[in-house]
Amino acid sequence: MYTNNKLSKAVKLAIAFGAASVTAFTASVNAAEQDETAKVERIEVTGSRLRSTDLQGFSPVQVIGAEDIDTTGVANIQELLLKNPAFGTPGISRTNSNFSTAAAGVSTIDLRNLGTARTLVLVNGRRYVTGVPGSMAVDLNTIPAQFIERIEIMTGGASAVYGSDAVAGVVNIILKKEFEGVEFDVQYGESSKGDAEETQVQFTTGVTSANGKGNVMIHGAYTDQGAVYSKDRARSAVDIYSEGAGFTGDPADFFTPVSPFNSSYAPQGRFFTGNTQFTYNSAGELIEGWSTNGSDTQEANGFNRNGVRTIAIPTERYLLGGRGSYEFTDNWTSFLEGTYAATQTTTQLEPFPFATGDIYPTGGGQMPIEFENFIPDPNDPSKYIRQVTVNPMIPQPIVDAATDTNGDGLRDIFFTRRLADVANRGNVADRSTFRLVGGVEGEITDGWYADAYFGYGETKESQVSSGQVNVLNFRNALEVIPDGQGGVMCRDEIARAQGCVPADVYGANTLSDEAVKYISAPGLLATFASQKFAGFNVSGELFEMPAGFVGLAAGMEYREEFSRSEFDPLQQAGLNAGNAIPRTEGKYDVTEYYTEVNVPLLSDVFMADQLNLRGAVRLSDYSTVGNTTSWNVALDWAPIPELRMRLVRAQSVRAPNVDELYSPPSQTFPTGLTDPCLGVTNSTTGTLADNCRAAPGVQENIDTNGEFTLNQSDIQGVSGYNRGNEALDAEKGKSWTLGFTYSPEGFLSDFDFNVDYFDIEIEDAIVGTPRQFILDQCYNGDASLCQFITRRATSEGANSAGSLEYIDSGVTNSGGFATEGVDVVVTYGKDLEDFDLAGRVNARLSYTHLLDGYAIPLPGSEKDVFAGEIGAPENKFYLSLGYSIGDVSIAWNTTYIGKASFDDQWLAGYDLAPGSVGVGSTTYHDLNVSYKPNANYELYLGLQNAFDKEPAPIISGLPGNSTGTETNASVFDPIGRRMYAGVRMTF
Repeated sequence: MYTNNKLSKAVKLAIAFGAASVTAFTASVNAAEQDETAKVERIEVTGSRLRSTDLQGFSPVQVIGAEDIDTTGVANIQELLLKNPAFGTPGISRTNSNFSTAAAGVSTIDLRNLGTARTLVLVNGRRYVTGVPGSMAVDLNTIPAQFIERIEIMTGGASAVYGSDAVAGVVNIILKKEFEGVEFDVQYGESSKGDAEETQVQFTTGVTSANGKGNVMIHGAYTDQGAVYSKDRARSAVDIYSEGAGFTGDPADFFTPVSPFNSSYAPQGRFFTGNTQFTYNSAGELIEGWSTNGSDTQEANGFNRNGVRTIAIPTERYLLGGRGSYEFTDNWTSFLEGTYAATQTTTQLEPFPFATGDIYPTGGGQMPIEFENFIPDPNDPSKYIRQVTVNPMIPQPIVDAATDTNGDGLRDIFFTRRLADVANRGNVADRSTFRLVGGVEGEITDGWYADAYFGYGETKESQVSSGQVNVLNFRNALEVIPDGQGGVMCRDEIARAQGCVPADVYGANTLSDEAVKYISAPGLLATFASQKFAGFNVSGELFEMPAGFVGLAAGMEYREEFSRSEFDPLQQAGLNAGNAIPRTEGKYDVTEYYTEVNVPLLSDVFMADQLNLRGAVRLSDYSTVGNTTSWNVALDWAPIPELRMRLVRAQSVRAPNVDELYSPPSQTFPTGLTDPCLGVTNSTTGTLADNCRAAPGVQENIDTNGEFTLNQSDIQGVSGYNRGNEALDAEKGKSWTLGFTYSPEGFLSDFDFNVDYFDIEIEDAIVGTPRQFILDQCYNGDASLCQFITRRATSEGANSAGSLEYIDSGVTNSGGFATEGVDVVVTYGKDLEDFDLAGRVNARLSYTHLLDGYAIPLPGSEKDVFAGEIGAPENKFYLSLGYSIGDVSIAWNTTYIGKASFDDQWLAGYDLAPGSVGVGSTTYHDLNVSYKPNANYELYLGLQNAFDKEPAPIISGLPGNSTGTETNASVFDPIGRRMYAGVRMTF
């Protein structure tokens, strides 16, 4: 039994301890205030399975309440979470995934910049099905924002309590449990540029049974977020590239764009015949010569890709959530909760850049323009006459200039062409996520509680992509001969019988509708992921010691994960001129047992108002990696009631996911790489130069140009394959957390101060070795990595001899990660009547100072520091200020992203010191004003990025650039100012 004063103080301390909003626990406090002799409800706080009367947790937990969500106007909770400095750059978001082949428009989160895979997302304390098959990443698109009561964020290892994936921490999304009445919310907004239209329609309804033992609530929502295109922002309307590619010593070069920096793959085509190039001018005339970006004597012949690309992917969502509960006997309740989400996203990027090498991959990629045929000699049937037929579709000047470049006695050409008359590339993805959890929970006996549950979730995706071609059909359509009637036909007789239509690629928009239909190959992707889980928990008090009761929690959980991702047969074989992406399928299961104990050591003595020791251990048996163990030990010390200190040591584990285990070689086209051989000459000395010249193609390039030189096609033409690894083991994370909470009395009684030091180190990390690291280490002496690099031996069409063709990367347990820093959270709330003023103010500051952060790609390799780099600034904070008076409330939120530098490995390629070149700090301001004329209606309006702050200029060619945005759209806002207004009605 606790008195009302004791409870109030405990609640205050716990709220400060987790930097929580008071609204998260209002129900428990009100109940106690109504009857201070009543038994206090015991509840769980994220980070522990123990039920506590005083809401104290041993790990720092930050809480975002429903009011915080309402005052930001966000459609997707990811947008609000990313403002918190504990979160790093998102793996996937609406503004950085336009080029994704399988996860465009998905919304994921990443604590501490340790990767999405190391952040565990729970809903009501339980697992949630992945939104990206092959991984464990939860798609926050599938969780209705307005159905959320609060979000609890705990950083640091939590595997002992929650299992795998909680290496960086846990995000526990608590949905509303009971509701009575009807709430309706309608909101519309758009950017100051007239795009990024956003519509939200939401309702919640609930009813309680007559006897008060049952409640059913349903929530439905529709959101529609419109597109933003590169061409509609001045910074990205035209293809540009960092002038730093020709760095001369002035860091300002990196931010000076080469404009335009068009693609050399143009819709009218570019035709190579030995030493002569042809193209078509804007009047449709065949001309000799080529200028990608224009010159004094020739117009620009290249293609502006940013004229087509998307910055923000249009996303449409239908969401449905519900929960029902019934107290079927005293202190025992059954419950059933479920969510369903149907999401559609649409990507758009430039038409496919096609080259003859895509269908003639050997011998330099040349396309024959002459075809030989042997017919019997009418004068001597024992002999044959050789006939040579020239492709009649090829313009005569190109034919005349063509030569035999591969030695087969027949002339050939090489061409590149942007397939604009086929279609823009892109995909329409329809995803659905369904999750249902049922169970019972209640009190076994006085002070002992139990719950049991079973859950099932699944995510399905059906995707149709455009702009690709069937390379086999295209080859047949390009090899054309006269039909004998003044026309043309496909050379291959079988192809003609199957409907082959000649493809005229000479000039812009020359492909006929019939030819497009014949060569087009819409891509198909079907994915499925499922999750089954069941568990049982029990908690209570074992016995009483002088300082209090020893608490125990124990339980078990079984979980099964399955994933399948399958593209159409052409995509799997790489026969649609795009990435070769094989089928991936796999599953695993795990059985886990855990126990957690809290031992009160001292209480109500000098310098120890409370001293508690807590420990937890979890044993897991995976079907893939075998047995793993995670644990934590925590010490909680309150020398005086106003001050509470904590020390936590934890070991967490993460088992590999399906993609990491079973993914076959999957093709990708990496960007932002710097070839270490660039600029090497025959007189350059050193290990790097020697290793570069050892490649025949590099030596040929140097002999031709005087130094190793790359052209635009070389920069844009690097590919590679990613591979899984069934031999992977679990990775282990060790973490320290040391902090305090100070909730003073007296003058500062309205403040709560929270400071925490964190240190997380991950051993045997599951990593794909970075491609830039492979390049740099190979040519600086680590020959073992050179096997992953393939260079062109000779010039191939538009690509130079020695240029990079493939850089492969596999997944291993050979990496390591570490991050270290300090979190500061300060909250303040005050009724101003104490100062003879009207209204109430509220404030909360969340600040993170990053002390260190690095990755180790391979054992024994140098640290690759990311602390202080773009995406992981040393300083970041989020300040929320609120003022309410009468029926009016104002919220002003500020996000500060500190200055940051470019990747140190990239800077080293220019002989620049780490941290020497980067971008300055960025501050965003958001405003929300609401007016509630009566208890049933609330009108509100707001501004996001109120001052239309431009994002940092991270243009193409710089590390971290998000293609088509000319910034890093994972970190900075690429859309600009948005305005919204809405009405909320409650009945």
